[in-house]
Amino acid sequence: MKEIFLMKLGEVVLKGANKRQFESKLRANVRRRMKPYGEFDVYLMQSTVYVEPMNDEADVEGAWEACKSIFGIVSICRCRPCEKNLDSIFEAVEEYLGADLDCAKSFKVESKRSDKQFPLTSIGISQEIGGRLAEAHPGCSVDVHHPEYTVYVEIRDLAAYVHGPAEPGAGGLPTGVGGRAMCLLSGGIDSPVAAYMIAKRGVEIECVNFFSYPYTSQLAKDKVLELARLVTRYSGRMTVNIVSFTEIQEAIRDNCPEEYFTLIMRRFMMEISQRIAKHDGCGALITGENLGQVASQTMEAMTVTGAVVDLPIFMPLVGMDKEEIVTIARKIGTLETSILPYEDCCTVFTPRHPKTKPSIGQVEHAERTLDREALIERALENIERVSIKYGETDAFI
Repeated sequence: MKEIFLMKLGEVVLKGANKRQFESKLRANVRRRMKPYGEFDVYLMQSTVYVEPMNDEADVEGAWEACKSIFGIVSICRCRPCEKNLDSIFEAVEEYLGADLDCAKSFKVESKRSDKQFPLTSIGISQEIGGRLAEAHPGCSVDVHHPEYTVYVEIRDLAAYVHGPAEPGAGGLPTGVGGRAMCLLSGGIDSPVAAYMIAKRGVEIECVNFFSYPYTSQLAKDKVLELARLVTRYSGRMTVNIVSFTEIQEAIRDNCPEEYFTLIMRRFMMEISQRIAKHDGCGALITGENLGQVASQTMEAMTVTGAVVDLPIFMPLVGMDKEEIVTIARKIGTLETSILPYEDCCTVFTPRHPKTKPSIGQVEHAERTLDREALIERALENIERVSIKYGETDAFI
């Protein structure tokens, strides 16, 4: 029988009456993610998603890598199904895992019997298969406490399954069960991590990026689109809304006190992002803000910049230190792109002595000479929308 994947559900199993909705969304997500790799049968039983290649043309290795980044899965393993009898199980272990046992110094067998009609208990299965394997591999001793290698046997409704140690899944909740949110995506380290962390809670992600040509280059824009593509490995397809921000930044530079430049700029960003978010059906904004990291991320400054919106603002990184954020960026594959030396618009017209403890009244007074509504309307008129999907060429829409 062919090799298949077993993907164990994470916290979805804890859901109550709406558990089926979560499972249905997860199954649909897995099917969609398998499409680029050929024909796979995807079905869900006993809190496990089964992914089975339907023919020899299926790209099993590509599908395996894709499965590791699907939210809602806590662990994943490649296994060999076989008939539900001891002889078939032993033969499957020998054929599928025999080489691994030959390389190990010690082993144990761990069994799980979901099909209670099977005549042996879980302990009995482990003892029987473990005894046969000990005879077949005399150089690999039995160690039930600290084995170098573990053979797993699962007796389920459809078949028996044998496999080695599982790998961690992406965790979280299935994409799409938590609504939609708009992430303010820059070219830095933090915002892609913030997008990933909220996507992990089952939220569909859309992004907005502010582009200030000629102060920022095409390379800076390409960098942001690549970061979005890397995040879609986990979140699935997303749209990046690229907003021309040059006029607004120049108006701030020419008409506002320098110490308030960044604060006023961020207030424009938040308000524009909210308008795009509401138009696209998003119920929240996501930022990569981190308390105290820079002058515009003090408690007072974040209060001022958040005052112009009424949507919830999700800040998943707010209490983390930089090393924690960098660790996640490295894990999800965005770090190397984030540190490329192409600056985004947040570095344009940076004040020498930024205000760190502003009040809303002070900032509103500082921006009073700007025609906020006219500037925002013009920025919204020429949004460039880019559809991004991991593994595909970017397509402009």
